[in-house]
Amino acid sequence: MSARASLTVRVEQYLAERRRLGFELEHMAQSLGRFASYGKARRHRGPLTVALMAAWARQTKGGRGDRATWARALRMLRPFTRWLQQFEPATEVPDEAIFGPIPGRVTPHIFRDEEIAALVAAAGRIGPPTSPRGAVMQALFGLIACTGLRISEALALLDSDVDFKAGVLTIHHSKFGKSRFVPLDPSAVAALARYRNERVRYVPAALEQPFFISTRGRLLGHALSDRQAHRIFDQLRRQLDWVARGDHGSARIHDLRHSFAVRRLLRWQQEGADIHERMLALSTYMGHAKISNTYWYLTGVPELMQLVGKRFEHFVDLWNGVEEEDDHE
Repeated sequence: MSARASLTVRVEQYLAERRRLGFELEHMAQSLGRFASYGKARRHRGPLTVALMAAWARQTKGGRGDRATWARALRMLRPFTRWLQQFEPATEVPDEAIFGPIPGRVTPHIFRDEEIAALVAAAGRIGPPTSPRGAVMQALFGLIACTGLRISEALALLDSDVDFKAGVLTIHHSKFGKSRFVPLDPSAVAALARYRNERVRYVPAALEQPFFISTRGRLLGHALSDRQAHRIFDQLRRQLDWVARGDHGSARIHDLRHSFAVRRLLRWQQEGADIHERMLALSTYMGHAKISNTYWYLTGVPELMQLVGKRFEHFVDLWNGVEEEDDHE
């Protein structure tokens, strides 16, 4: 890539053209921006190669990803590299031969209540005692478990996004570029208030202060990083010796979000609510782009398959009743 038209410049040109056509491209812009930074750090020159793109994909999510994660990262680059070929004909376009096709959604680890309680308790014991680290991680994991927030949404919160009086979080420009309000249970508001009071002992309060802070040396008071949150979660997961019940090989922070959705659906079922009437509310609360993403839980999670089964049995009983009436006519 020549200095006259750097990778960063080409990325900006591509995004500008697409946005003029009406595309928001929030998620793609983030991925392409990270890829451009990676290429710059590697001092890449000349046309983009599949080798460079594959190396970038492998280090996404702090190197914790799997083949599916890498394949999704490469998919974000395909439309950009096809566009780039008009300027650099030798630009390579990655395909499924590198990491294989992107698999469908797989079964997550659904946390039991006692596992969540153990996680929150263990997070609160993280040292050192002269640091707010335990309070930060306890509040973070507890909030995700009781609201189903994405880890990126929780880490992006500022003090001004947490309204203690109204009991509401404001989520700005989440995964699909949407913003939304997330109401909190009073118990969650109380827990967050306790955390904030503890945090003020170390970092002065300010409206633009990151709500969840890093506690390491010179980074004290800066926004807690995704990498640090996952590192501590993995540490606690090993400490608690959980047995993975999903298809990912081990429990993940994101499984707290899945567990929230499953617990809510099961509670509605126990209360006798019409699940299908509540789906839109749950989809909006969780910030899903499509309601089909919310319906996936009914067929993709064993704990909820019984809801589908019972509904099917209900229709079979109705059908059999109709047939019996027909036989008597």
